Amino acid sequence: MPFTPSTLVPLIQASGFTFWHYRTGDLRAEVGGAAYFQTTAARLRPGDLLLLQAADAMAMLPVRANAATGPGVSLDGAVTPIALTRSLAQSFRLTQTAAAVVRTIVLAPLVAGFLAGSAIPVQAEVRGPIAQVVVSLRDAAGQLVPPARLVTVSEGYASVAIPAPAIGTGYRIRIEDAADPGIVATSRAFSVGPDIRRLLTEEGGLLLQEDGSALRQG
Repeated sequence: MPFTPSTLVPLIQASGFTFWHYRTGDLRAEVGGAAYFQTTAARLRPGDLLLLQAADAMAMLPVRANAATGPGVSLDGAVTPIALTRSLAQSFRLTQTAAAVVRTIVLAPLVAGFLAGSAIPVQAEVRGPIAQVVVSLRDAAGQLVPPARLVTVSEGYASVAIPAPAIGTGYRIRIEDAADPGIVATSRAFSVGPDIRRLLTEEGGLLLQEDGSALRQG
């Protein structure tokens, strides 16, 4: 007899695998022929299992490429009607424990202005597991004024002195975690002005007190 599509029934389908049941009046040897299931090759996929209830035997057959079946295992040579009970239970549990780790950088306030040729003292309090920070000077456009300094955190603090840049306004100090640039602190804008003592010396000028007398420079 030829293959009967109506008696090929899926029993279990999960994750691309199907367990089939096929009942036929053909002999097991006939069903095992290479082209027996050719007309339903699109349904039977390699790796599926087929429970065959043939005229002369009951067998479990593996499905191979092109809907061919392997030799399988004979379950019974005296075929009687079977009853199958299907049940599927799946349990999945996920437990995740998380703890927050605080990492912050608090930059100490800076004065509003510095003199050209002086040093800018930078100090920051560092909280959390931060080993090193990068301290940099930025101009009014946000561009780096080289060089940036890599500073090691000691007992929760990072300190460094940066030479004052050229005379100008809008400068800022930026300090960030060397391992995570997303953790950052930026100072308020400050200016850098000329050194008055040097200017007076170069120009020969004098500072006057209220009574008009010259102020002696140290």
